[in-house]
Amino acid sequence: MNGKSLRTIKDWPEEERPREKLLGRGAGALSDAELLALVLRTGTASAQVSAVDLARLLLDRFDTLQGIAGAAVAELCRIPGVGPAKAAELQAVFEIARRSEQRSWKPGERFTGSKAVFHHFQAELRDLKREVFLVVLLDNKNRLLRSPVRISEGSLTASIVHPREVFTAVVRESAAAVLFVHNHPSGDPAPSREDLEITSRLREAGELMGVRVLDHIIIGRGRYVSLADRGLMG
Repeated sequence: MNGKSLRTIKDWPEEERPREKLLGRGAGALSDAELLALVLRTGTASAQVSAVDLARLLLDRFDTLQGIAGAAVAELCRIPGVGPAKAAELQAVFEIARRSEQRSWKPGERFTGSKAVFHHFQAELRDLKREVFLVVLLDNKNRLLRSPVRISEGSLTASIVHPREVFTAVVRESAAAVLFVHNHPSGDPAPSREDLEITSRLREAGELMGVRVLDHIIIGRGRYVSLADRGLMG
């Protein structure tokens, strides 16, 4: 490492320091590494690494801010200089960001279409590394009954997403209609053969029980697919 990289941020010219740059020019003027450095606050004295250097190590390891957002605490702590405290701070910041993006859908509010569902769930689901399958329970006027029910976590298969597990929640809440929502960690929301097969099985089970299956919405990174909008609900 050269002499410049060993300096702390306090040794930098004032106009180059992330905090001063933000205050003077706005947060949009900062690079991803500089924004992360403000969260991390300090680097590692023993290795003579600044907070910006540490932020760059994180970006090198996880490629993007989205990659860091989806990392587990254990993964973050494998970066030299990132302990449990810094990992917790990073996760807290990204969770705040997710919640700030999430559009509220309160019990009693109506289902208005797939786009609204996407905007409600995208921040929660887009950074997950495993597939999560949710059931949204609605009344006979398509109004939300309660918070979504998580049915499974992992690659979707018929054995994991079983009609019995799905419709147990439906019966318990006396739901008249349901929506299915799940994510694709790859970022591509195109439905797989398994997605279509599971949707067909669940729709048939719903018909037998007199429960309307309105849609299955697959969320990727910044995109989604609604099987109902595509005419794939059978």
